[in-house]
Amino acid sequence: MGGVVCVGQPCPATTRIPGVFSAGTQTSAYRQRLASDSCTRWRSLFSHFPGVAITLKTNYYMFRDALCSSSRERREARQPRPRAPASASLWLQLVVVEAKMAAQAAAAAQAAAAQAAQAEAAESWYLALLGFAEHFRTSSPPKIRLCVHCLQAVFPFKPPQRIEARTHLQLGSVLYHHTKNSEQARSHLEKAWLISQQIPQFEDVKFEAASLLSELYCQENSVDAAKPLLRKAIQISQQTPYWHCRLLFQLAQLHTLEKDLVSACDLLGVGAEYARVVGSEYTRALFLLSKGMLLLMERKLQEVHPLLTLCGQIVENWQGNPIQKESLRVFFLVLQVTHYLDAGQVKSVKPCLKQLQQCIQTISTLHDDEILPSNPADLFHWLPKEHMCVLVYLVTVMHSMQAGYLEKAQKYTDKALMQLEKLKMLDCSPILSSFQVILLEHIIMCRLVTGHKATALQEISQVCQLCQQSPRLFSNHAAQLHTLLGLYCVSVNCMDNAEAQFTTALRLTNHQELWAFIVTNLASVYIREGNRHQEVLYSLLERINPDHSFPVSSHCLRAAAFYVRGLFSFFQGRYNEAKRFLRETLKMSNAEDLNRLTACSLVLLGHIFYVLGNHRESNNMVVPAMQLASKIPDMSVQLWSSALLRDLNKACGNAMDAHEAAQMHQNFSQQLLQDHIEACSLPEHNLITWTDGPPPVQFQAQNGPNTSLASLL
Repeated sequence: MGGVVCVGQPCPATTRIPGVFSAGTQTSAYRQRLASDSCTRWRSLFSHFPGVAITLKTNYYMFRDALCSSSRERREARQPRPRAPASASLWLQLVVVEAKMAAQAAAAAQAAAAQAAQAEAAESWYLALLGFAEHFRTSSPPKIRLCVHCLQAVFPFKPPQRIEARTHLQLGSVLYHHTKNSEQARSHLEKAWLISQQIPQFEDVKFEAASLLSELYCQENSVDAAKPLLRKAIQISQQTPYWHCRLLFQLAQLHTLEKDLVSACDLLGVGAEYARVVGSEYTRALFLLSKGMLLLMERKLQEVHPLLTLCGQIVENWQGNPIQKESLRVFFLVLQVTHYLDAGQVKSVKPCLKQLQQCIQTISTLHDDEILPSNPADLFHWLPKEHMCVLVYLVTVMHSMQAGYLEKAQKYTDKALMQLEKLKMLDCSPILSSFQVILLEHIIMCRLVTGHKATALQEISQVCQLCQQSPRLFSNHAAQLHTLLGLYCVSVNCMDNAEAQFTTALRLTNHQELWAFIVTNLASVYIREGNRHQEVLYSLLERINPDHSFPVSSHCLRAAAFYVRGLFSFFQGRYNEAKRFLRETLKMSNAEDLNRLTACSLVLLGHIFYVLGNHRESNNMVVPAMQLASKIPDMSVQLWSSALLRDLNKACGNAMDAHEAAQMHQNFSQQLLQDHIEACSLPEHNLITWTDGPPPVQFQAQNGPNTSLASLL
C-alpha cells in the first residue's frame, strides 16, 4: 500500500507523515489520541469543499476514494518496502467511521422496528374492536348496544384514516339497520364517504358508504340528495365492475320508485352495455330482463318482444353456475307469464307457466355453490330461491283466479302465505310484504266469488294493516284496496258505497288495465241502479266500447266489456242486441278458457231466452252454466242458475226437477244470507265508508248489517 496525502498531491514514497506509527510501538491511549487527531485533520481537509456536509457518511466515501487513489499511486511507484504507516492510519479511521455508521443504522432500525411494532399493535387493537363489534352484531339476538360501544371506542385514539373510515361505515350501517337513530347513522355514513374518497384503493368502503347513504336519504324522503350521490359514485366506479353495476341497479330502482321509468330504462341499458364490455353475460341478462320488466309496466310491447327474444338467447347460451342460470330462466319466464296474464290470455300462457313451475322445482333440488364467480360483475342474483318459490306460487294464483279455478287458487295461496310467514320471521325484505299484499288481493276476489264475504272483508282489513306499516306499499296499492272494497260493497248490495269506492280508485290510479277493470265494474253498478246515472253510464260505456278502440290490449277485459254491454242491453229490453254482445263474450272467453265469464254469459243468455219464451234454448244455456259455476265455484251464478232452473222446470211441468232446483236455490240463498249478515256485523264493515287518506287504524263494532260509520279513528 502506498502513502496517502492531500487529494491530487501525491508525496514521494520516502515521505513520512509525523504521528503515524507502526503497530505495537505506542500505548493504546496514545494510539487513540493520534487516531482522533488524524480524524480531525481529515475533517478539516474536506471542509473547504462547497456543499459538502461533514457527516460520517460523507467522510466514509471520501476516505474510500482517497484510499483507492493511494493504491493506484503506490502501484505506479513499484518500490518494494513495508506497508506505509499513513495507509494504516486511514484504514483505522475507515473502520471507526464504519462502526459508527453501523451503530446509527442499528439504532434507526431498532426505532423503526419499535414504531412498526407499535403501529401494528395499534392496528391489531383497532381491528380487534371491529371484530368484537361484528360479533355482537351477529349474535342471536343481536347485542346492538355493545356493538355500538365497541365501535365508538375506536375514535378517541385517533386511528389511521382507513380504520376511521371503516369504523364510521360499520357504525353508520348498524345504526341504520338496527336503530331509529337515523341522524347519527347519516352523520357516520357521510363521514365514511368523505374520508374514503381521500384514500386510494379503498373502493369497498367508499362505494358501500355511498350505497347505504343513498338508501338512508331515500328513507328520509331526501331523494334529491340521493340522486347526485349515486351519480358521482357511478362516475368514479367504472374500474370496479361489481360496484359500478350495483350502483347502476340502485339508481335505476330509485327512478322506478319515482315512476320515472324512462330514466330507469336508460340506466339499465347503460348497465347492459357495460356488462357486455366487461364480459359478464349473466349480469347483462339481468340488466336486460329488468329493462324488459319496466317496458312491460310502460306497455311498450313493441320494444318488449325483441328484448325478451334477445334475453332468451342469452339465457340459453350462458354457461355458468346452475342456480344462477335457472334463476335467469325463472326471471325470463315470469316476465312471459305476467305478459300473457296482463293480456288476459289465460289459455295461451299455460305452456310458459308449466315451464316456470318445472324450473322452480329444478332450483329447489340444487344446492348453493359456495364458489364465487371469477368475474366480479357476476356477483348478483335476482332473488333468493325461497323468494322465487313464493313468486311462482303468486303467478299460479293469478292464473287460477283469471281462469276460474278458484279452489286451485286457494290451495296455492295457502302454500304461499305459509312460506311467507316463515320467511318474514327471518327476513324483513319489503318485497315479501308486496308478495303478501298481491296474494291477498287475488284471494279476496276469489272469496267474494265463492260466497265468503266475511273472510274477504277480514283479509281486506289485513291488507290495510300491511299498508299502515309501509307508506310506499299503501301508495302502490291504494287504488287496488279501494277497488276490492267496491267489489265487497257490490256483493252486499251497498251500491252507493260501491260507487264511492270505485270512484276513489279511479282517482288514485293511472294504470290502464286497472282503470278498465274499475270502469267495467262501475258501469255494472250503474246498470243495476236503473236510470239514476244514465249520462254517466253512457259516457263510461263509450269509453270501454269493445267494438271501437278499446283502451287496453287485454283479451279478458275486452270480453268483460262485451258482457257489460250485453247486460246493459238486457236491462234496456234490447234482447237481440244483448244476445249479440253475449255471444261475442262467449267466443272470446271460450278461446282463452275464461270460465267465469263463460258461466256469466251462459246464464244471462239463458235468462234472455226464458224471457223470450224459448225454454229449450234457455235450458241449453242454464244447465252448462250451472255445471261450470259449480266447478268454479261461483255462488252468485249458482244462485241465479238454480232460480232459472226452478222456473224453467215449473214452466215445463217437471215438478221433481223444479223442486230439486228450488231446494238448491234455498240452500244457496241461506248460505249467502248468513254470510251477508256475518260480514255486515264485523267492525271491518265500516271500511266501506273510507274514501280518503291512509287506511283507518281501528273500527267500531257493528250490531247489524245496516249501520253507519261513527268514527274510523
